[in-house]
Amino acid sequence: MYSLSPQSPERGWSFWWKPALFVLVAVVGLYYVKWSPYYLKSFMAADKHSIGASILNDNQGSPVAAALTYAKVYFLAIWKAAVLAVILGSLLQVLIPRDWLLRLFGRAGFSSVLRGGLFALPGMMCSCCAAPVVAGMRRQQVSVGAALAFWIANPVLNPATLVFMGFVLGWGFTALRLVAGLVLVLGVSLIAQRVSGPEETPEPAQEAVAEAAAPDSKNFLGRWSRSLWQLFWSTIPVYILAVLALGAARVWLFPHVDGAMGNSLLWLVPLAIAGTLFVIPTAAEIPIVQTMMSLGLGTAPAVALLMTLPSVSLPSLLMLRKSFDTKVLVTVALLTILVGIVTGLAGALLL
Repeated sequence: MYSLSPQSPERGWSFWWKPALFVLVAVVGLYYVKWSPYYLKSFMAADKHSIGASILNDNQGSPVAAALTYAKVYFLAIWKAAVLAVILGSLLQVLIPRDWLLRLFGRAGFSSVLRGGLFALPGMMCSCCAAPVVAGMRRQQVSVGAALAFWIANPVLNPATLVFMGFVLGWGFTALRLVAGLVLVLGVSLIAQRVSGPEETPEPAQEAVAEAAAPDSKNFLGRWSRSLWQLFWSTIPVYILAVLALGAARVWLFPHVDGAMGNSLLWLVPLAIAGTLFVIPTAAEIPIVQTMMSLGLGTAPAVALLMTLPSVSLPSLLMLRKSFDTKVLVTVALLTILVGIVTGLAGALLL
């Protein structure tokens, strides 16, 4: 453990304008990309008990056609959020003092994990759009647990998605998703923090204070351009390739649903695995599950998909391959599958 020096350097306007600019960009960007559209969509969900058609409901038979069709629909849905995420992830590294981040998220414990989850709530991003911000946090040596909590809480505890789910699927589904989501965010993050080992502990915060007090050796635009390019190059190309691959694989990942599937464990486990690997836009799990249940999918696999589809995905795991050890990412994926299966079984009994 480390402690901060009680002495803080004097900081004038030349220091404070940077975090103020970050907050301004975040608020304006999130209002345009997330808050305003979701506010309007909530009325649609309440009135029509639907938020649109399933993104998987196009019955593609050819893997190539499925890849291209899905990639087009997916990227049209998320590109604004993805651009904002890369901007915020890069600005985080040059505008927010590193000692601030370490004070909030630097310790490897429950309080940092809890703060990471709480700070994610306004973002409302899917796992892939949250990934560049998480990568920026890890470059500033935020703890493994806090960064994971921020990443997973963005899609799983998204307030807008919970409201949509209540209007479309019923408030019982929302309550179960909320409880299981808290377990997923806090439990998985704490376990993965332990798995990461002591070598993942951030550098002493005193160094960050000294670094923050020192004058910038490079101009802001130069530092930001470098951070932006590094973040883009380490996350976006593999993201695009993974989405194309999963778009093709959906021909086999999601077979035709019929009444025979029901609540069978033969489908619960495979769909929990498929949901963990597959990638969707924010809240797309709701129309996917709504459509599948109308075709005969049982409550257990439906709830498993509601938990696993938004939580993580193969593209988001690959995007963060340089931010976390492989054992941490594998642990997160396996625990997500487990939580999906257990929640599905609970849903079959309670809903």
